[in-house]
Formats: sequence, structure tokens, C-alpha cells
Amino acid sequence: MTDTLTIAERSRLMARIRGKNTGPERAVRALLHRAGYRFRLHASNLPGKPDIVLPRFRTVVFVHGCFWHRHAGCKVATMPKSHRRFWTEKFTRNVANDRKHRRRLRRMGWRVVTIWACGLKRPERVLAQIERALRPRTRRYVMVPPRALPQVAERRPGT
Repeated sequence: MTDTLTIAERSRLMARIRGKNTGPERAVRALLHRAGYRFRLHASNLPGKPDIVLPRFRTVVFVHGCFWHRHAGCKVATMPKSHRRFWTEKFTRNVANDRKHRRRLRRMGWRVVTIWACGLKRPERVLAQIERALRPRTRRYVMVPPRALPQVAERRPGT
């Protein structure tokens, strides 16, 4: 299918696409706010400038558009028919950057939650996903049988 817009019209339309304060992002913020959470927006001091930062819980939330960030299995994540090489390189860069930012944030001790735009059809699930990440993590320690460890006052066998 050929483009129905002129080059100038398509350029003007594409220039209006923004990375901040998108509809899906505002919807997630409204969910969190109604649930009583307070947060910061677009923290430029963190890798990837996360859309939402919950400092109290040391958690960041990225709200990704399915098309731009290649949501696997989503019907919105289609490949444009024209300029395929350009789009392939662009999408590959986007996905690699997302992976790099998540990795760096986790190394810094942050929990990372990714919300996909298509998931906002079920807002209760989105809120549940974020709240699961906010719960304190319990550490599981491996118990060593007491006989395996020598006591401080005991002699080691063979000495």
C-alpha cells in the first residue's frame, strides 16, 4: 500500500510524535496516583530517563509503545513496508537501548517495570503488575546443617 500523504504531510505528522507525556504514560500515572503512589517523572539522572520513578520503592517504570519498542507478539508491532532497512536499524537500536538501560538500572539497585501500551486495555492488571514489583523482596537463605560447621571452641578433626 502506498502512502496517501505527501512527503511534507508525513514529515509534519511524524514530527508530532513525542517521547514524553504520551497518552499511555498519562494513563499509567493516573492509575498510580489514584492508588495513592507518589512519583517523579523523566528522571534525567537515571539511565534511559524512566517515564515514572518511585524513589521510595527504588522502582522505575517504562511505558513503551508497542510499535516503537517492538512488543513481541503484539499486532501493533508491525514492520512498515517502505524503507525497511531504515526501520529495521531503528527498531534494533531501540530494543538494544531498552535492554542496556534496564541492565544499568538493575546494576544500580533499581527495580525495572515495563508497561506496554496494549496492556492498558486492562488497567487493573497494569496496576497489579506494578504493585507486585513494589512489594518487598524476601531473601531466601540456604541453611547449612549445624554439624557441618565447626564450633569456635571445638578442635578441628585431625589436629
